[in-house]
Amino acid sequence: MAEFLILEVTSQSKVYKQKLDRLLRTDMKIRPRYGEFEVEILIDLNRDYPAIDLDNVAKAVLDGIKGAVFFDDAQVMRLVVEKRWAESERVLVRAWPRDNQEAAHD
Repeated sequence: MAEFLILEVTSQSKVYKQKLDRLLRTDMKIRPRYGEFEVEILIDLNRDYPAIDLDNVAKAVLDGIKGAVFFDDAQVMRLVVEKRWAESERVLVRAWPRDNQEAAHD
């Protein structure tokens, strides 16, 4: 399972692509895989944060991890996105191959 924390919330794919490319490929040594995936995206926002649409953040994250975790976001068979109130803004992303069901419960 790939699990990582992004300390910025945005709906701009370009921002996530730049940040995640180094993190996933260089630091975590993650390589893209074929097959079906499940992805969970947890968005923590401060109540003072400007309104942001879940679907836009999810699309930006998926675009950001495409080519690092999986080859194409069409491989994602299950996507869970949740927005929560918190003291600071961040995005927690978990992605795992669909055939690895026990990873979803770690």
